[in-house]
Amino acid sequence: MLRLEPRAESSEVMSYLSPLLAVVLMLIGGLILFTVLGKNPLEGFRIFFINPVSDLYGVGELLLKATPLMLVAIGLAIGFRANVWNIGAEGQYIMGGVAASAVALYFYESEGFHILILMVVAGCIGGMLWASIPAYLKTRFNTNEILVSLMLVYVAQLAVSWLVHGPMMDPDGFNFPQSRMFEESALLPVLIEDTRLNIAFGFALAALIAGYIFMYRSFLGFQMQVAGNAANAARYAGFSAKRMIWIGLLSGGAMAGIAGMSEVAGPMEQLTEHVSNNYGFAAIIVAFVARLNPVGIFFASLLMALLYLGGEQAQQYMNLPSSISNVFQGMLLMFLLGSDVFINYRLKWGKANG
Repeated sequence: MLRLEPRAESSEVMSYLSPLLAVVLMLIGGLILFTVLGKNPLEGFRIFFINPVSDLYGVGELLLKATPLMLVAIGLAIGFRANVWNIGAEGQYIMGGVAASAVALYFYESEGFHILILMVVAGCIGGMLWASIPAYLKTRFNTNEILVSLMLVYVAQLAVSWLVHGPMMDPDGFNFPQSRMFEESALLPVLIEDTRLNIAFGFALAALIAGYIFMYRSFLGFQMQVAGNAANAARYAGFSAKRMIWIGLLSGGAMAGIAGMSEVAGPMEQLTEHVSNNYGFAAIIVAFVARLNPVGIFFASLLMALLYLGGEQAQQYMNLPSSISNVFQGMLLMFLLGSDVFINYRLKWGKANG
């Protein structure tokens, strides 16, 4: 009987190579998928992976979509290293966008660089407050942070829908569920002319650098790593488990909130009920593909952003649904998890026990 047997020691080299293997298998799976759908696989590959970045505007769009993924993923990675499973970054992203929008609308028709600064702070606080709910319930009542943070995503979606249908609705917007368009002072400056790439990309790079320093060069980051790898050793050393939970969830909430701010003050230029782009969920895949490493997060975010753009191109030029990008994301995660299984286990023939 074929069964899985734990390996005596997993390969550290393969743990870093397996994301590359997962990407290669995803590409092969994509070629097969295009063939099954009756499309030219080589043409599909060109449209999906090359066409989106064939000019400067396309490169700008790639970096623009990668920006919130980098921000959210680095926040999640800090918590994941301590086994704090924040699955609700999507809700924290939404509430960060709501808080930043509230500042933009409060200072409507006002000028000054302080508005953007306040929006960043508000986005950060909005995400942190939303993340503090599962943190408090986990540390006070030992609830499951996975379920609580995930359920709060749907509460956030309903909350933003109510706001744009009510208190934040544009009074001159003909009853469309959206806020006013933000003033110039509430919009992030564009980095490259003739593109939509804005200064939030700089925020994302700074966050990756700060995350690297925190995780690999700080004592607190070391404590979180120990708590994730050896919980008993962390308790013996006197590391506070509650502290790890709060830091893990609040760091994810803060970065997700800033990502939400970058979206409403960047490409959207207003708040709508469609502020949620599933970046919070996609960033979970990014974090795991990157092995929770800030350098890996940079490249994994670019790959995930390319899948988003490829889905849009496939819809436009191949008459495929834009959701095909979700299929590629699913294949990437499936192949990564499958690779991890064979890193830690091996197939062996033998008799079944009992």
